[in-house]
Amino acid sequence: MERNVLGGELQLCGTDPVTGFFRDGCCNTGEDDVGSHTICAVVTREFLDHQRSIGNDLTAPMPMYGFPGLSPGDRWCVTAVNWARAYAAGVAAPVVLAATNAAVLDLVPLEALQEHAVDVPDDPSSLL
Repeated sequence: MERNVLGGELQLCGTDPVTGFFRDGCCNTGEDDVGSHTICAVVTREFLDHQRSIGNDLTAPMPMYGFPGLSPGDRWCVTAVNWARAYAAGVAAPVVLAATNAAVLDLVPLEALQEHAVDVPDDPSSLL
């Protein structure tokens, strides 16, 4: 069982559209996930525009990969590196900490994720 950045069980990120490197709705990762699709983000227009500007068009459907294309408000497991690039540019997408894989902490500091946290209870220990 994979853990989230709060130390609890990794929660579901999204099923409409179905997200995750393994298309299981969770930000699970493994050896084949070289991009580290570990951050559960609620994508915004600014984030999507930024991603397109760096060559990662998340709005264009790619049916061969089971990817419908994203719209603002969708929850999606994004790569740690591209989220960090958006963070540095000031357009990071909000993050669902309970659904963000702890593996991301090797690449992105928890403090950066917490700055953009959504859906976090006052007492995060209740998620454990």
